[in-house]
Amino acid sequence: MKLVNKTVREKLPSLYSQEHVKDAVAHVKFFTPWSNWTWYASEFYGKDTFFGLIQGFDKELGYFSLSELESARGPGGLRIERDLSFVPTALSELR
Repeated sequence: MKLVNKTVREKLPSLYSQEHVKDAVAHVKFFTPWSNWTWYASEFYGKDTFFGLIQGFDKELGYFSLSELESARGPGGLRIERDLSFVPTALSELR
């Protein structure tokens, strides 16, 4: 599965566009099927850089890259996936 297709690119606000929004919205969810790591993208630079909520060892807001998500491999060659049933959700609800 392609992590970011044309539809995803069109629905994600540009980087820094939600900077002054009181409660930014995550539009896309990526996850590792082999662990508990999850990335919620609320903004996208359009080529490689996302901003959003990262849940792994801790929960934190930050930047992450499409190229790193695409290159990650788990047991048996598993890859990071995009949650096709994810509904846009305020970051405050995901924390």
